[in-house]
Amino acid sequence: MICTTIINKDLKGILEALESCEMAEIRLDSCDLSMKDIDEVFSSDVPLVATCRIADVMAGEPSLQDPALSEQSREIKAMQIAERRLLRAIEAGARYVDIEMEVQKQMSKRIRNAAHESGTVFIRSYHDFEGTASVEDLRHMVEKCRYHGADLVKLVTTAHSQDDVDRVMSLYEWCRSEADNGVEALADGGLVAFCMGEEGRSSRIDCLKYGAPYTYAALSEQEAAAPGQWPCKEMASAVYGGYRFVDAESLMMPVSKSYAQRAIIAAALADGESHLKGYTPCGDNESAIKVAQALGADVKRDGTTLTIKGISASAGCLDATELHVGESGLLTRVMIPLMAQISGNPVTFTGEKTLLGRPLTGAKEILDIFAVESSCPSSTSSGQDSEVLRVPLTVKGPLKPGRTDISGKHGSQLISGLLMALPFAERNSTVIVHEPKSIPYMFITLEILKKFGIKTGNEMLGGRDFLESNGDWSLCTEMVFKIKGGQKFNAADIDLEGDWSAAANFLVAGAIFGKAQIKGLDTTSLQADLCIMDILMDAGASLSQTDGDRGDITVQRAPLKSFSVDASNCPDLFPIISVLAAFCQGTSRLAGVGRLANKESDRAQAIVEMLTGMGVKVEIEGDEMVIEGHSLTRRLLGHKGGCLDCARGDNTDARGDSPGLLKGGEYTSRHDHRMVMALKVASLGADSPIIIDDEACVGKSFPQFHEIFDMLAR
Repeated sequence: MICTTIINKDLKGILEALESCEMAEIRLDSCDLSMKDIDEVFSSDVPLVATCRIADVMAGEPSLQDPALSEQSREIKAMQIAERRLLRAIEAGARYVDIEMEVQKQMSKRIRNAAHESGTVFIRSYHDFEGTASVEDLRHMVEKCRYHGADLVKLVTTAHSQDDVDRVMSLYEWCRSEADNGVEALADGGLVAFCMGEEGRSSRIDCLKYGAPYTYAALSEQEAAAPGQWPCKEMASAVYGGYRFVDAESLMMPVSKSYAQRAIIAAALADGESHLKGYTPCGDNESAIKVAQALGADVKRDGTTLTIKGISASAGCLDATELHVGESGLLTRVMIPLMAQISGNPVTFTGEKTLLGRPLTGAKEILDIFAVESSCPSSTSSGQDSEVLRVPLTVKGPLKPGRTDISGKHGSQLISGLLMALPFAERNSTVIVHEPKSIPYMFITLEILKKFGIKTGNEMLGGRDFLESNGDWSLCTEMVFKIKGGQKFNAADIDLEGDWSAAANFLVAGAIFGKAQIKGLDTTSLQADLCIMDILMDAGASLSQTDGDRGDITVQRAPLKSFSVDASNCPDLFPIISVLAAFCQGTSRLAGVGRLANKESDRAQAIVEMLTGMGVKVEIEGDEMVIEGHSLTRRLLGHKGGCLDCARGDNTDARGDSPGLLKGGEYTSRHDHRMVMALKVASLGADSPIIIDDEACVGKSFPQFHEIFDMLAR
């Protein structure tokens, strides 16, 4: 990215300049800003670097020009002024804060602590305005910056020859080599190093090819902050060429099908008339409505509101013998225990499309524990000689209540079905779930049950690490559910939530390729895929929200770095965060691969095939997917025909890599809606069109996807 240095401006001038900047450095030593002005400037969505050079404060601050002041007094007062301004910028939302190596140790420590408390990246910078030291001295300075707490090292020297430039550029490969050898050093994206002066002019762009997260430019040729600094427009033309960034507002997200399907079934079971507001149709949601009607519920639509008159269900109240569940795995697993409980007859489940080939792994074992008979003509044996069920299948209940221990390692959906079915049992039940997965979805079920008047209790358990984590779901090893028997569902009115699974695609697109404003989401949601916000923040994206928990969310480009995440509880995010990882500088690790086998496709294999075809290095290591990424800027510079004549004609970085844009061409979605969305987002960074064999399958969860994506991409 290009960070525009803004000097000698007042508040109005800075705000006007930021309208044309993708990133900016605010020189608090030269800009005329009050403390309130600093608050306003650093509340901007544009990623900002707060810089306040002590020497420039001493030279420019009127209060320090008193000849009666000693040089030492002037320096102390200058540091105090700089510290106040920088701390205020951090509090106001600065993305980065830049501290020179020369500043007082205690001042540096205070600013570093404030930065880390606020999530601000702490930069230690070194400038040599006279020349360029030896390689050994340059390496020592990088190590010194790191030793003094730098999250990001900025090293800038003055070049008098190409040899000077080469020594500075060699730091990138040295840092990688140190990391490869197990020595704690700078990871990819942790170093900004280039040269000043005309001899160093090309290094200001070459550094992006070597992995620098950003470089510096001037607002105009007349406003250069250092010798050899490019004007921003000229640099943008050289770096980005004709690439068009996305910029979309008011992208409305559909309803969460995780909420909608559960609420529709609960309303169908309830006594009385329920109103579900905010409904949007998709294949799986419509299947849930058909199931509700098959149970005997009356469903009416009025715009985005569903009115459902329930059947006042009780154990054995139905004589149903067959139920069609469409293509929805969630609906299948929820309805299996429910139908076993509320139908007095054996019930055969039928389905369609990808559902027919998906194993219901672990279902047989759990149903056996609850004394539910189950069989299907297409069942197979697993490696442990246990039967693996598939649709079509037949079940016969009722569920046997009491205290049971079950495994949660195969997911939460069947457990959600148990939680909805056991309230109809004649006695109380305690269900102990070992190795729980997709925990947030169990809590969504509990929330829906509570709204419909069902009483349950739950407790999360784990080892010492879980207790010390203040309830980190990924560290939970056991869940205990207590369900009172003899209950009935009562009608309820519910505002359905927007879908974080759908939104993740547009949030990632904005974070990589420009800017996007998303509507219809709730940041207090229990949806597992809300964690896309945490993932994006860990990767360095710029995120903001207006008007409370349900306000619009804006995401825009910022320097992206590699990240690590355990996606065991949010496996639907895997396809899109794998695309995010491909554009994050460095090596990202995505844990939870084992959760991907029984989705609409074998998603782990599908993702590896997709990324490999696009030229991205990816491999599976145990339960982790390891992806080597490069920033969009670096990919644009490495793309054939898109590199710079200002460079030395060498498109290869210090590592021997020449990362370009993703490779276009023909790709298969494997009839998986999540893969289609990920492929479409990836197409924004491809060197040619990406052609997908089946795009229509997005209708399963998000029929409006292509229409909204076109708004983003136009």
